Amino acid sequence: MTDRDVEFERLTRRLSAASGMSLEVYKDKCLRRRIAVRMRACGAASYDEYLAFLDRNADELHRLQDALTINVTRFYRNPETWDALRAGPLPACWREREGALRVWSAGCASGEEPYTIAMIVAELAEQSGRPDWLRRLEIDATDVDRASLERAAAGEYRAEAFQETPPAFVTRWTVETPTGRQVRPELRRLVHVTRLDLAREQPLRPLYDLICCRNVVIYFDRPMQERLFESFAGHLSPGGLLVLGKVETLLGGARDQLTMLDTRERIYRRAA
Repeated sequence: MTDRDVEFERLTRRLSAASGMSLEVYKDKCLRRRIAVRMRACGAASYDEYLAFLDRNADELHRLQDALTINVTRFYRNPETWDALRAGPLPACWREREGALRVWSAGCASGEEPYTIAMIVAELAEQSGRPDWLRRLEIDATDVDRASLERAAAGEYRAEAFQETPPAFVTRWTVETPTGRQVRPELRRLVHVTRLDLAREQPLRPLYDLICCRNVVIYFDRPMQERLFESFAGHLSPGGLLVLGKVETLLGGARDQLTMLDTRERIYRRAA
């Protein structure tokens, strides 16, 4: 182990203790890259220099946490994934449960994903002549990043966040504000924004009908990925759906519990 590796271990141990994040389960390359961004911003040439800077500047810990947890997201991101869900699996699940869907957006970032789900179900309820069923929808939106969760709770976004969203969704389910658009109150009430660390904490409910965790698991090492996939599978109701990111592959024991419905869009279902 080099001196730089020793410094890196010292830094990550201190960060884990100070932030409560389980940095040991993140992929080493990803962790080093994101820490390097903040080191350059602070003018630190080594991990020890950066650690000393953290000790002198309390606000930098929050900036580093934001850098480690940042996710690029938009409403209706990767439209083909949402279109595939809308084409059959989600409406079938919704009808079987008479609208009483329990949804988990794991790693929700600033909330665009859970609100996208709310819009899709709201549209489905209206088109099916069952608008009353919308009140039965419950969405848990969880993330570890405090700033992202604050934005998710507010439900207000700049116009560019909707660039992939069907225009009819934007018109029907958001209202214009001085700085962009805000999700309508009747949808915001359906989304419960909560801080949850996937690496340390259990899901909020024993069972979900839909779990979306897209482009989050790739940042963890393989043992952690396998544990998360098994947790997702174990917390899906019979017939429930799991949606992963396009570059993510199901690993470990979860493969025996889930059936792939769409190879390209990474949509899985638990046996009924």
